[in-house]
Amino acid sequence: MTPPRTLPSCLLALFTLMGCAGTHADSPQVGQPAPPFALKDQNGTIHRLADYAGKWLVVYFYPKDDTPGCTKEACHFRDDITQLHALGVQVVGISLDSAESHERFAKKFSLPFTLLADDGGTIAKRYAAYWSLFFIKVARRHTFIIDPAGRIAKIYRKVDPDTHSAEVIADIKTLQQQYGS
Repeated sequence: MTPPRTLPSCLLALFTLMGCAGTHADSPQVGQPAPPFALKDQNGTIHRLADYAGKWLVVYFYPKDDTPGCTKEACHFRDDITQLHALGVQVVGISLDSAESHERFAKKFSLPFTLLADDGGTIAKRYAAYWSLFFIKVARRHTFIIDPAGRIAKIYRKVDPDTHSAEVIADIKTLQQQYGS
């Protein structure tokens, strides 16, 4: 007698729980308005998407302050901030960590940009950048370039922390040529 074939369905259930199965059909798409946010930064100041109206904005979600990949990604944005500002671009990092954790992380690595605390994951969910498995809840490493009109111009669902900042800069230059700004 052949044993029942339960392994594939168990794996499918596990991948579904992990958020690995399915598509990003409910996520914001290029050309759509960026989902609004109002979150506290590392200094306790509330930032809203509307505060960045008329500017290019990079919103990058990351899993956890002061972890290897997240530190590498943040430090590359830090090292490239002069180039980004020269292009008229603001950078905002978002994770589910607290504002206090962001404050320590920003000070430790001299991060010259805003880190927003999405404690409950509400904004990460709106951007389809939320992942949870039982008690583990983190933001996925996803990035969104938002144009001056508040629309999503580019989405990155697969991010390499080593090269991402340079990739974003190159894409912003291309987008700004396309937009004529």
